[in-house]
Amino acid sequence: MVLSTLDWVIIAVFFAIVVGIGWAASLTAGKSTSEYFLGGRGMPWWLLGISMVACTFSADTPNLVTGMVRENGVAKNWAWWAFLITGMVTVFIYARLWRRSNVMTDLEFYELRYSGKYASFLRGFRSLYLGIFFNCLIMGTVTLAAIKIGQIMLGIENPVYIVVGASIGVVIYATIGGIKGVIWADFFQYSIAMLGAVIAAVVAVSDERVGGLTKLLAHPNVMPKLDIFPSFDDPKQFLPLLIIPIAVQWWSVWYPGAEPGGGGYIAQRMLSAKDEKNAIGATLLFNFAHYALRPWPWILVALASLVIFPDLASIKAEFPGISDNYLGHDIAYPAMLTLLGTGWKGLVVASIIAAYMSTIGTHLNWGSSYVVNDFYKRFVKPDATEKQQVSIARFTTVGLMIFAATFSLTILKNATQAFDILLLSGAGTGAIYILRWFWWRINALTEIVAMVVATVLAFLLVLVISPEALDNAYLDVFSTRLLISLFGVSAAWISTTLLTKPEDKETLRSFYLRTQPGGPGWKKVVDEAMSEGIVLDASKGANWQMPLQVMMVFVGCVSIYCSLFGIGSFIYGNIGLGFGLLGIAAAGTVILFRNLGKLSLK
Repeated sequence: MVLSTLDWVIIAVFFAIVVGIGWAASLTAGKSTSEYFLGGRGMPWWLLGISMVACTFSADTPNLVTGMVRENGVAKNWAWWAFLITGMVTVFIYARLWRRSNVMTDLEFYELRYSGKYASFLRGFRSLYLGIFFNCLIMGTVTLAAIKIGQIMLGIENPVYIVVGASIGVVIYATIGGIKGVIWADFFQYSIAMLGAVIAAVVAVSDERVGGLTKLLAHPNVMPKLDIFPSFDDPKQFLPLLIIPIAVQWWSVWYPGAEPGGGGYIAQRMLSAKDEKNAIGATLLFNFAHYALRPWPWILVALASLVIFPDLASIKAEFPGISDNYLGHDIAYPAMLTLLGTGWKGLVVASIIAAYMSTIGTHLNWGSSYVVNDFYKRFVKPDATEKQQVSIARFTTVGLMIFAATFSLTILKNATQAFDILLLSGAGTGAIYILRWFWWRINALTEIVAMVVATVLAFLLVLVISPEALDNAYLDVFSTRLLISLFGVSAAWISTTLLTKPEDKETLRSFYLRTQPGGPGWKKVVDEAMSEGIVLDASKGANWQMPLQVMMVFVGCVSIYCSLFGIGSFIYGNIGLGFGLLGIAAAGTVILFRNLGKLSLK
């Protein structure tokens, strides 16, 4: 795809604005680690919400959705749509708890909730495992998408050139501007990225070979892929594509951006909020934009690609310079972007760069916060000054980018592969992250055992046990692996919890006093403290609002799913159904906001 002078000017202006945002943020970012990692804990809900959704709108996300639709149809998107339930639980249950904890990172939580050497080990090990290895695996998948986009859209065959070019801009503003630079850049980048996605969908559907929306939906290559729900006649369709994600995956799997109980960069944004109200508002906005607004432009491009590039051979024929290592169905998305005209090409290329930079910027700041706050300051140099910590953070940011680039160039092949790896590596641990806030009995050994068993099972299931041995008439191989991991890890951590000693009572009481989780799971701790004349629950149970919160989770899920499928109904030509679904979504929204004021918030 040849870019004109106008296209290059648009891209250059985009880069100048982003780097300018980073420079402006750098004026305050270096004052302290609180400024560098949390923006001084004074960020508003609307800015944090857009930042969350911008981060999850990465360069590889359209590729991932395109690959899913081309291989398994629209229904395959339930693999990530199911995480809306996780998101709503975070909004109405965990957002205010995280903000009350007042920690710098979610890993600092370990030494707030647990005590002793096991808590220290958890914090230190996961700071390096999540902050470096796991985080760079995610960034590697995003950089892999940049490689594929660069090879197809810009004709750059050497992936090293693409990686270096894609990394420079984001490293500059993420390094100098800290989280403020990242968040304000996210706000600008999301606007560009979403506009580019909509333009790409309009151009794809309008292509003369597609012939418009009506002809697209009636095309024989497209019709088998349109169903939003999988066929209930075939267990091997509806069980892995719908039932497993809805019934199991959302609560059992730790996945970045959709962690059960909150966590990762979502927790970082909640901890950056002005107060509990802003933390809830941010996560609610994020979930609405992430699940209801964004998917359909990508889906439309994916469906149109089935007409123009019906198979991998047709993509290879059109782009012979693409490496066989990177040839997969996910590459159809950047292939479709080559249809754009002058000016639009520059804008859409800028939008892809925006999506890439917003995700990488967040992960660089998030990962360096773990390395600095939870490893360097905690174990290497406890007396480090604020200036020293910020300097180490900036050095770490550059190092993480180099590590992630290496992943993308040497290990990863496609977005779907990486998505499966990430899901399986966290299988079975999600319930711990949900329950540790509300059940006093969970201890540090619970999490250590779960982490070890999950890693061992993932290794055995992927590298030792052949896929053929796991194939059956009801589930695909990945779903079988997921269930085996779930039962194995759950049995291990539940047994460990019941057979080992609980945390000491001082730690449990301190945690309860700070976060006020309430509920029957803490009754023993609260009653024991009362018998000693210590009041832990000043409200005497009045803050236990779980029934109301669960109701709001349900209504929130219904509202956003109805918004998602209402928009889809309009696209599919089902106007009446679309209005009905959006009507339900509107009613649900009214219910949510009427009940939001009943929550005890600070």
